[in-house]
Amino acid sequence: MSTEPNLSIRARLEKAAERTGGVRFVGKSVAPDGPVFVPWAQIHEEARAVGAALQARGVQPGDHVAVLGPTSRELMTIVRGCWLAGVASMILPLPMRMGSLDEFVSSTRLRIRHGDAKLVLIDDQLAPFYEAIEGDPPIASMASVLPGSEGVPSGDRLEIPEDDPDRLVILQYTSGSTSEPKGVMIPDRVLAANMDAACEAASLREDEVMVSWLPLYHDMGLVGFLAIPMTTGVELVQAAPQDFMAHPASWMEWISEWGGTATAGPNFAWVLATRGLRRSSDLDLSTLTLALSGAEPVDPKAMDAFCEAAAPYGFDPAAVFPAFGMAEVAIAGTFPRRGQGLLWDSIDREVLERDRVAMPLVTEDEDEFTRRGRRLPLLGTAVPGLEMKVVDPESREELPERSVGELLLRGTSVTPGYYKRDDATAELLQDGWLCTGDLAYILDGQLVLCGRIKDVIIVGGRNVFPEDIERAVGTIEGVRAGNVIAFGVEGYKGKESVVVVAESRAENGDEIRSEIHQRTLEVCGLPPRDVILVEPSTLPKTSSGKLQRSKCRELYLAETLSVR
Repeated sequence: MSTEPNLSIRARLEKAAERTGGVRFVGKSVAPDGPVFVPWAQIHEEARAVGAALQARGVQPGDHVAVLGPTSRELMTIVRGCWLAGVASMILPLPMRMGSLDEFVSSTRLRIRHGDAKLVLIDDQLAPFYEAIEGDPPIASMASVLPGSEGVPSGDRLEIPEDDPDRLVILQYTSGSTSEPKGVMIPDRVLAANMDAACEAASLREDEVMVSWLPLYHDMGLVGFLAIPMTTGVELVQAAPQDFMAHPASWMEWISEWGGTATAGPNFAWVLATRGLRRSSDLDLSTLTLALSGAEPVDPKAMDAFCEAAAPYGFDPAAVFPAFGMAEVAIAGTFPRRGQGLLWDSIDREVLERDRVAMPLVTEDEDEFTRRGRRLPLLGTAVPGLEMKVVDPESREELPERSVGELLLRGTSVTPGYYKRDDATAELLQDGWLCTGDLAYILDGQLVLCGRIKDVIIVGGRNVFPEDIERAVGTIEGVRAGNVIAFGVEGYKGKESVVVVAESRAENGDEIRSEIHQRTLEVCGLPPRDVILVEPSTLPKTSSGKLQRSKCRELYLAETLSVR
């Protein structure tokens, strides 16, 4: 797919509206009466009216508009209308796994106020959950700025602002901490550069059919699977996250029915899809040539299981596309070559933990590999316009291949920083490089991630990665896969020890705790200090579904976990 890198986001939207592509809404939540196809040209005209309505309310180019609503045609149209009017969109997380309504309201208000939202648009279904108080910006219904509502002007009334490459298009709030919100600033030039880079690196075609159920308040959904098709005019099949979660098999059914060529999801979603495939029939997955796994650590075993389950339906394992991205570069960080499939490095886990060197481990003894080995996926090379290096976290010197250190990025896709957070920006951007906080190494020019620096547990002189414990425990019968958290706490004589918290519905709690104890001992060489079983859906996660280890540690120390 050829792109014009010098075009603004507004110009790209206008050009994309001239194409014949559009959005096919599927699933009960966004298409209750059955699939509906809406051309990009029609959405564009409706978005022009949204932009004019925002201007009529006094919203000016450079302002920020917060939007709280589920995945829908209306939400997409409002995002496009913001961008046409030169306004930054702030898509707010929905109350998914919040511990309480008060927590949801508090975190939402923090983002709205910190982001200096000029206006807050809320879906009517969510309006009862959030009411304005003194100090809040004006609140309006999402419907009130959409065509057909009273007082919404014609799209012809939209005053097109002058292009400004440094004007924000997206203010994307990270979802880790609610007490200190961090809004990633994505100006026009950064979004355009990263979309071009992603299109080139993924070899996106003009006849692409992208299929997504990803939430639009997360960068992979908003940038990867809305902004890209919306600014290029390729076809998008759009469902809602709740429809996928209610019936994971639907994902593959949408791909089969509409000839999907590209899709994406975090590791846990591929696990759910695998289970759904084992109960499916009459699918055709032969059109799918890009199956991206990202947003959370890629588990080779999980992707292997998906490939095995999908093979009878014509799926080619070469389509597996393990990638690395982050909101601080809009979305795309490193991509493999399309059609390469899943490649991995088999290393000695003990050497990695002791010496921070990725020493190859070659053995035909499965028991030995289970005990000592670790398979880590190769996540490709930096997308065009970005470069990467791995440095020693202390000396900041660049490290050779297979030496583990902090991953740094720089280039055209890097954010200028966090909104009104000079302290966090100074920590993020150093000497022209973006400090990701990820431990990684380079192999044959490709990125290999090991874990997050802040999550590493130092046990007995070894740097234990919680992901290893979590995956080992997640395979235990009765433990909910993808719902295990391991973290370190201060133990005897100041030494760090391991705590494992897992969700479970099973009745044989004592047996499960015993097996978790044994699996943890096998992974890190020392027994865990504590094993806690908690109620399903109570582990702290971010709005995008990532495990919150530091938050879980806080809850454990405060003795406020929902223990079974």
